[in-house]
Amino acid sequence: MQNEITIIKPDDFHLHLRDGEMLKFVLPHTANVFARAVVMPNLKPPVITLEDAINYKKRILENLPQNSSFEPLMTIYLTEKHTPVDIENFAKSGIIKAIKLYPSNATTNSEFGVGNFDKIIPTLEAMSKFGMPLLIHGESTEAGVDVFDKEKRFIETILDKKLRKIKNLKIVMEHITTKEAVDFIFENENMGATITPQHLLMNRNAIFDGGINPHNYCLPVLKREKHRQALLEAIAKPNKKLFLGTDSAPHPKNAKENSCGCAGIYSAFAALPLYAEAFEEAGALSNFENFCSKNGANFYGLPQNTGKITLIRENWNAPSEFIVSKDISLVPIRAQKTIKWKIS
Repeated sequence: MQNEITIIKPDDFHLHLRDGEMLKFVLPHTANVFARAVVMPNLKPPVITLEDAINYKKRILENLPQNSSFEPLMTIYLTEKHTPVDIENFAKSGIIKAIKLYPSNATTNSEFGVGNFDKIIPTLEAMSKFGMPLLIHGESTEAGVDVFDKEKRFIETILDKKLRKIKNLKIVMEHITTKEAVDFIFENENMGATITPQHLLMNRNAIFDGGINPHNYCLPVLKREKHRQALLEAIAKPNKKLFLGTDSAPHPKNAKENSCGCAGIYSAFAALPLYAEAFEEAGALSNFENFCSKNGANFYGLPQNTGKITLIRENWNAPSEFIVSKDISLVPIRAQKTIKWKIS
């Protein structure tokens, strides 16, 4: 039994930091472990312009722990109003590392997203020209599609028939959850994917753990066990296409425990140990460093980090909740339950 794991310092290629008090509280959980993170732009209002991104990055840097070298990698929230000229400006700025596509009303703060995919084709072609990656929340918003089939439907109707055909466009299908997504990623060039700890460790039964458990509700929603097993089988294969993206998404406790609770699971405080659990279950600890520290950097054309980080096998309990401020608390993944690995 392996009791210690040392890897190159990892990156998180899908992270929600929010803003204000929440940003100030959650940022150290990531910055103390990860060297870089791709920061999601779905704030209210969203990060749509270069100025928005510059100002948001400034707020992140102002709230970093003292002497931290953490680097936020900024993204733009894609709308139907963006033009090829906008993409050229984003690419030449050196600030913007990727563009995020939210289907309109697919997830948290996605009401400004894309409804007509034909309208964005010229913009995506410009992204291909400038080597700008497209990050996709890959769920269909068609009426009548079963919530557990939305990823599959998006692949069939949008990703395969429209987006994949744009030559040389680099696509990251984020937080994949199904066997169909795994198969599609491995079958197509210029495509990578992130996988979250919750989709590796839990199936849809977790949503009903102890009754309806809103803290295990996320989008894409947790799937059947056969799909979780497909993800574990995927990370067990040596590959360059899959990489770490927590989709750590903090929401106040009272927004989760609500008659219309919002989607999102907060994992940043224990993300790396949780991934270690999943890789150990898959019998794939030999692939752990590539997934956490190499594949994503290579896909984005970034240098690999130089520092190291060590995990040790040691049981500890996740807190029942974090107190963010006087009025805000945050319930994390695995609240009051055991986590089997720990940062040394």
